[in-house]
Amino acid sequence: MVEDFNELIKEAGEVYSENFDNIAWFGRCIFMSWYCDLGTCKFCFRSTTKHKIKHAKSAKRSVSSLLTDALIGRNLGWRIEFLTGGYRIFSFDEMLDIIKKVSHIFQQKIWLNLGVMEKKQLEAIKPYVEGVCASIETAEPKLHDLICPDKPIKPYSDFLKLAEDMAFKKSMTIVVGLGEKKEDIDYLFDFIEKHKLERITFYALKPVRGTGYTKSPEPKYYAWWIAKTRIRFPKLEIIAGLTPKQPDYTKLILDAGANAITKFPVLKKFNSPETQLIEKMVKDSGREFVSVLNKLPEIDWDKKIDELEFDDELKEEIRQKLEMYLKKMKK
Repeated sequence: MVEDFNELIKEAGEVYSENFDNIAWFGRCIFMSWYCDLGTCKFCFRSTTKHKIKHAKSAKRSVSSLLTDALIGRNLGWRIEFLTGGYRIFSFDEMLDIIKKVSHIFQQKIWLNLGVMEKKQLEAIKPYVEGVCASIETAEPKLHDLICPDKPIKPYSDFLKLAEDMAFKKSMTIVVGLGEKKEDIDYLFDFIEKHKLERITFYALKPVRGTGYTKSPEPKYYAWWIAKTRIRFPKLEIIAGLTPKQPDYTKLILDAGANAITKFPVLKKFNSPETQLIEKMVKDSGREFVSVLNKLPEIDWDKKIDELEFDDELKEEIRQKLEMYLKKMKK
Protein backbone atom coordinates (compact mmCIF):
# COMPACT_ATOMS: atom_id res chain seq x y z
CA MET A 1 0.00 0.00 0.00
CA VAL A 2 1.43 3.37 -1.03
CA GLU A 3 1.56 5.85 1.81
CA ASP A 4 -0.32 9.11 1.24
CA PHE A 5 2.04 11.95 2.23
CA ASN A 6 -0.72 14.50 2.80
CA GLU A 7 -2.58 12.11 5.08
CA LEU A 8 0.64 11.47 7.01
CA ILE A 9 1.19 15.20 7.57
CA LYS A 10 -2.43 15.65 8.58
CA GLU A 11 -2.18 12.85 11.15
CA ALA A 12 1.08 14.23 12.54
CA GLY A 13 -0.49 17.67 12.89
CA GLU A 14 -3.44 16.23 14.75
CA VAL A 15 -1.14 14.36 17.12
CA TYR A 16 0.78 17.57 17.76
CA SER A 17 -2.42 19.51 18.49
CA GLU A 18 -3.57 16.87 20.95
CA ASN A 19 -0.36 17.11 22.99
CA PHE A 20 1.01 20.67 22.70
CA ASP A 21 -0.19 24.25 22.73
CA ASN A 22 -0.53 26.29 19.57
CA ILE A 23 2.84 28.06 19.58
CA ALA A 24 6.19 27.80 17.82
CA TRP A 25 9.54 29.33 18.68
CA PHE A 26 13.05 29.79 17.39
CA GLY A 27 15.65 27.60 19.10
CA ARG A 28 19.04 29.29 19.33
CA CYS A 29 22.21 27.19 19.31
CA ILE A 30 24.99 29.20 20.96
CA PHE A 31 28.36 28.12 19.60
CA MET A 32 31.41 28.39 21.83
CA SER A 33 33.89 27.66 19.04
CA TRP A 34 34.02 26.80 15.34
CA TYR A 35 36.94 24.36 15.52
CA CYS A 36 36.63 20.70 16.52
CA ASP A 37 39.47 18.56 17.82
CA LEU A 38 37.87 15.52 16.13
CA GLY A 39 36.86 17.08 12.83
CA THR A 40 36.34 13.74 11.06
CA CYS A 41 32.56 13.54 10.62
CA LYS A 42 32.31 13.34 6.85
CA PHE A 43 29.33 15.69 6.38
CA CYS A 44 30.50 18.44 8.74
CA PHE A 45 32.05 21.77 7.72
CA ARG A 46 34.61 21.28 10.51
CA SER A 47 36.04 18.29 8.64
CA THR A 48 37.17 20.32 5.62
CA THR A 49 40.80 21.29 5.21
CA LYS A 50 39.82 24.87 4.40
CA HIS A 51 37.89 25.21 7.63
CA LYS A 52 40.69 23.72 9.73
CA ILE A 53 43.16 26.22 8.28
CA LYS A 54 40.83 29.18 8.77
CA HIS A 55 39.71 28.19 12.28
CA ALA A 56 42.75 26.94 14.13
CA LYS A 57 42.49 25.06 17.42
CA SER A 58 43.22 28.29 19.29
CA ALA A 59 40.30 30.10 17.63
CA LYS A 60 37.78 30.22 20.46
CA ARG A 61 34.83 32.54 20.53
CA SER A 62 35.22 35.26 23.15
CA VAL A 63 33.14 34.86 26.29
CA SER A 64 31.67 38.34 25.87
CA SER A 65 30.57 37.48 22.32
CA LEU A 66 28.66 34.34 23.24
CA LEU A 67 27.16 36.03 26.31
CA THR A 68 25.96 38.87 24.08
CA ASP A 69 24.42 36.24 21.81
CA ALA A 70 22.62 34.82 24.85
CA LEU A 71 21.45 38.25 26.02
CA ILE A 72 19.93 39.08 22.64
CA GLY A 73 18.21 35.70 22.45
CA ARG A 74 16.82 35.97 25.98
CA ASN A 75 15.18 39.30 25.15
CA LEU A 76 13.88 38.39 21.69
CA GLY A 77 12.13 35.19 22.72
CA TRP A 78 14.74 32.83 21.30
CA ARG A 79 14.81 29.74 23.48
CA ILE A 80 18.27 28.30 23.89
CA GLU A 81 18.29 24.95 22.10
CA PHE A 82 21.70 24.16 23.51
CA LEU A 83 25.14 25.52 24.23
CA THR A 84 27.52 23.75 21.88
CA GLY A 85 30.89 23.85 20.11
CA GLY A 86 33.75 21.78 18.78
CA TYR A 87 35.10 18.99 20.95
CA ARG A 88 38.02 19.48 23.36
CA ILE A 89 38.57 23.19 22.70
CA PHE A 90 37.75 24.66 26.10
CA SER A 91 38.91 23.17 29.39
CA PHE A 92 36.10 21.90 31.60
CA ASP A 93 36.59 24.77 34.07
CA GLU A 94 36.24 27.25 31.20
CA MET A 95 33.10 25.51 29.98
CA LEU A 96 31.62 25.44 33.48
CA ASP A 97 32.13 29.18 33.87
CA ILE A 98 30.42 29.84 30.53
CA ILE A 99 27.55 27.46 31.39
CA LYS A 100 26.96 29.32 34.67
CA LYS A 101 26.92 32.70 32.94
CA VAL A 102 24.59 31.65 30.11
CA SER A 103 22.22 30.05 32.63
CA HIS A 104 22.27 33.31 34.61
CA ILE A 105 21.35 35.34 31.53
CA PHE A 106 18.40 33.09 30.70
CA GLN A 107 17.41 32.84 34.36
CA GLN A 108 16.87 29.12 34.00
CA LYS A 109 18.69 25.87 33.49
CA ILE A 110 19.92 25.33 29.93
CA TRP A 111 20.64 22.45 27.54
CA LEU A 112 24.15 21.33 26.53
CA ASN A 113 25.53 19.58 23.45
CA LEU A 114 29.21 19.33 24.37
CA GLY A 115 30.01 15.67 23.92
CA VAL A 116 30.28 12.87 26.46
CA MET A 117 30.81 13.90 30.08
CA GLU A 118 31.87 12.00 33.18
CA LYS A 119 29.88 11.75 36.41
CA LYS A 120 31.95 14.42 38.23
CA GLN A 121 31.41 16.82 35.35
CA LEU A 122 27.67 16.16 35.32
CA GLU A 123 27.57 16.78 39.06
CA ALA A 124 29.32 20.13 38.55
CA ILE A 125 26.92 21.34 35.83
CA LYS A 126 23.76 20.03 37.54
CA PRO A 127 22.73 23.36 39.12
CA TYR A 128 22.78 25.10 35.71
CA VAL A 129 21.77 22.44 33.18
CA GLU A 130 18.37 20.95 32.45
CA GLY A 131 19.32 18.46 29.78
CA VAL A 132 22.13 17.05 27.66
CA CYS A 133 22.23 16.17 23.98
CA ALA A 134 23.96 13.32 22.16
CA SER A 135 25.07 14.16 18.61
CA ILE A 136 24.27 10.80 17.06
CA GLU A 137 23.69 12.20 13.52
CA THR A 138 22.40 8.85 12.22
CA ALA A 139 21.17 5.89 14.25
CA GLU A 140 21.83 3.21 11.61
CA PRO A 141 25.02 1.57 12.99
CA LYS A 142 26.94 0.88 9.77
CA LEU A 143 26.18 4.28 8.27
CA HIS A 144 27.09 5.96 11.54
CA ASP A 145 30.49 4.24 11.67
CA LEU A 146 31.14 5.34 8.10
CA ILE A 147 30.02 8.95 8.57
CA CYS A 148 31.37 9.53 12.11
CA PRO A 149 34.35 7.17 12.47
CA ASP A 150 35.71 8.82 15.63
CA LYS A 151 32.39 9.42 17.38
CA PRO A 152 30.94 5.96 18.16
CA ILE A 153 27.39 5.52 19.43
CA LYS A 154 28.14 3.42 22.53
CA PRO A 155 29.84 6.15 24.60
CA TYR A 156 26.84 8.36 23.91
CA SER A 157 24.47 5.58 24.99
CA ASP A 158 26.43 5.15 28.23
CA PHE A 159 26.44 8.92 28.72
CA LEU A 160 22.67 9.17 28.29
CA LYS A 161 22.13 6.33 30.76
CA LEU A 162 24.32 8.12 33.30
CA ALA A 163 22.48 11.38 32.64
CA GLU A 164 19.15 9.61 33.20
CA ASP A 165 20.37 8.21 36.51
CA MET A 166 21.28 11.76 37.55
CA ALA A 167 17.85 13.14 36.55
CA PHE A 168 18.94 15.14 33.51
CA LYS A 169 16.62 15.41 30.53
CA LYS A 170 17.99 13.84 27.36
CA SER A 171 18.08 14.68 23.67
CA MET A 172 19.77 13.69 20.43
CA THR A 173 20.54 15.20 17.03
CA ILE A 174 19.82 13.52 13.71
CA VAL A 175 20.88 14.67 10.24
CA VAL A 176 18.55 13.69 7.39
CA GLY A 177 20.20 13.27 4.00
CA LEU A 178 23.35 11.32 4.89
CA GLY A 179 22.40 8.28 2.84
CA GLU A 180 19.93 6.70 5.25
CA LYS A 181 16.84 4.86 4.03
CA LYS A 182 13.29 5.22 5.26
CA GLU A 183 13.40 1.80 6.87
CA ASP A 184 16.30 3.03 9.02
CA ILE A 185 13.79 5.02 11.05
CA ASP A 186 13.35 1.89 13.16
CA TYR A 187 16.91 2.36 14.47
CA LEU A 188 15.99 5.91 15.44
CA PHE A 189 12.81 4.84 17.19
CA ASP A 190 14.68 2.12 19.09
CA PHE A 191 17.26 4.67 20.28
CA ILE A 192 14.59 7.15 21.42
CA GLU A 193 12.74 4.40 23.30
CA LYS A 194 15.87 2.88 24.85
CA HIS A 195 17.07 6.20 26.24
CA LYS A 196 13.64 7.65 27.07
CA LEU A 197 14.45 10.90 25.29
CA GLU A 198 12.46 14.05 25.97
CA ARG A 199 13.68 15.92 22.89
CA ILE A 200 15.15 15.43 19.42
CA THR A 201 16.63 17.90 16.95
CA PHE A 202 16.42 17.10 13.24
CA TYR A 203 18.68 18.78 10.70
CA ALA A 204 18.35 18.73 6.93
CA LEU A 205 21.83 18.13 5.53
CA LYS A 206 23.42 21.31 4.28
CA PRO A 207 26.00 20.38 1.61
CA VAL A 208 29.47 21.77 2.32
CA ARG A 209 32.08 22.02 -0.41
CA GLY A 210 34.88 19.60 0.33
CA THR A 211 32.76 17.03 2.18
CA GLY A 212 31.53 14.96 -0.77
CA TYR A 213 27.89 15.83 -0.12
CA THR A 214 26.27 17.92 -2.84
CA LYS A 215 22.52 17.87 -2.17
CA SER A 216 20.10 18.60 0.66
CA PRO A 217 17.19 16.20 1.20
CA GLU A 218 13.91 17.04 -0.47
CA PRO A 219 11.59 18.92 1.94
CA LYS A 220 8.94 16.18 1.75
CA TYR A 221 11.50 13.51 2.66
CA TYR A 222 12.73 15.63 5.58
CA ALA A 223 9.16 16.25 6.74
CA TRP A 224 8.43 12.51 6.46
CA TRP A 225 11.02 11.78 9.18
CA ILE A 226 9.58 14.47 11.42
CA ALA A 227 5.96 13.36 10.90
CA LYS A 228 6.71 9.69 11.51
CA THR A 229 8.56 10.57 14.71
CA ARG A 230 5.74 12.83 15.90
CA ILE A 231 3.14 10.10 15.38
CA ARG A 232 5.27 7.46 17.08
CA PHE A 233 6.20 9.71 20.03
CA PRO A 234 3.29 12.12 20.64
CA LYS A 235 4.86 13.94 23.60
CA LEU A 236 8.44 14.16 22.33
CA GLU A 237 9.68 17.73 21.81
CA ILE A 238 10.83 17.99 18.19
CA ILE A 239 13.01 20.84 16.95
CA ALA A 240 13.75 21.06 13.23
CA GLY A 241 16.58 22.90 11.52
CA LEU A 242 16.29 25.10 8.44
CA THR A 243 18.88 25.80 5.76
CA PRO A 244 19.65 29.51 5.14
CA LYS A 245 18.93 29.41 1.41
CA GLN A 246 15.67 27.49 1.71
CA PRO A 247 13.54 28.44 4.72
CA ASP A 248 10.48 28.01 2.53
CA TYR A 249 9.58 24.64 4.05
CA THR A 250 9.00 26.13 7.52
CA LYS A 251 5.24 25.56 7.32
CA LEU A 252 5.70 21.98 6.14
CA ILE A 253 7.88 20.94 9.08
CA LEU A 254 5.56 22.63 11.56
CA ASP A 255 2.58 20.89 9.94
CA ALA A 256 4.58 17.67 10.29
CA GLY A 257 4.60 18.13 14.05
CA ALA A 258 7.77 20.05 14.93
CA ASN A 259 7.52 22.23 18.03
CA ALA A 260 10.14 24.73 16.93
CA ILE A 261 12.65 25.71 14.26
CA THR A 262 16.40 26.14 14.60
CA LYS A 263 19.71 26.30 12.71
CA PHE A 264 19.17 29.60 10.93
CA PRO A 265 21.77 32.41 11.00
CA VAL A 266 19.38 34.88 12.56
CA LEU A 267 21.99 37.42 13.67
CA LYS A 268 23.21 37.76 10.08
CA LYS A 269 19.74 37.47 8.53
CA PHE A 270 17.70 39.44 11.06
CA ASN A 271 14.88 41.38 9.39
CA SER A 272 15.64 39.87 5.99
CA PRO A 273 13.33 38.49 3.30
CA GLU A 274 14.11 35.03 4.65
CA THR A 275 13.09 35.82 8.24
CA GLN A 276 9.98 37.62 7.01
CA LEU A 277 9.09 34.47 5.07
CA ILE A 278 9.69 32.32 8.15
CA GLU A 279 7.34 34.42 10.26
CA LYS A 280 4.70 34.36 7.52
CA MET A 281 4.91 30.58 7.19
CA VAL A 282 4.63 30.10 10.94
CA LYS A 283 1.46 32.18 10.83
CA ASP A 284 0.20 30.21 7.81
CA SER A 285 0.68 27.01 9.80
CA GLY A 286 -1.77 28.34 12.37
CA ARG A 287 0.82 28.71 15.12
CA GLU A 288 1.60 31.74 17.26
CA PHE A 289 5.29 32.62 16.91
CA VAL A 290 6.75 33.70 20.26
CA SER A 291 10.19 34.65 18.93
CA VAL A 292 11.24 37.88 17.20
CA LEU A 293 13.15 37.52 13.92
CA ASN A 294 12.37 40.85 12.30
CA LYS A 295 11.49 44.15 13.98
CA LEU A 296 13.57 44.91 17.07
CA PRO A 297 11.38 45.79 20.05
CA GLU A 298 12.16 48.79 22.26
CA ILE A 299 14.50 47.44 24.94
CA ASP A 300 16.63 49.27 27.51
CA TRP A 301 19.75 47.27 26.77
CA ASP A 302 21.92 49.19 29.23
CA LYS A 303 19.52 48.24 32.00
CA LYS A 304 19.59 44.60 30.88
CA ILE A 305 23.40 44.58 31.07
CA ASP A 306 23.49 46.40 34.42
CA GLU A 307 21.20 43.72 35.88
CA LEU A 308 23.73 40.97 35.12
CA GLU A 309 25.75 39.70 38.07
CA PHE A 310 29.07 39.94 36.23
CA ASP A 311 32.10 42.10 36.93
CA ASP A 312 32.24 45.59 35.41
CA GLU A 313 34.92 44.67 32.89
CA LEU A 314 32.87 41.84 31.41
CA LYS A 315 29.73 44.00 31.36
CA GLU A 316 31.59 46.65 29.38
CA GLU A 317 32.82 44.04 26.90
CA ILE A 318 29.23 42.82 26.46
CA ARG A 319 28.06 46.41 25.99
CA GLN A 320 30.57 46.93 23.17
CA LYS A 321 29.72 43.62 21.50
CA LEU A 322 26.01 44.34 21.78
CA GLU A 323 26.41 47.67 20.03
CA MET A 324 28.09 45.89 17.11
CA TYR A 325 25.43 43.19 16.88
CA LEU A 326 22.48 45.59 17.10
CA LYS A 327 23.97 47.83 14.44
CA LYS A 328 24.07 44.88 12.03
CA MET A 329 20.60 43.71 13.00
CA LYS A 330 19.04 47.15 12.49
CA LYS A 331 20.20 47.12 8.88
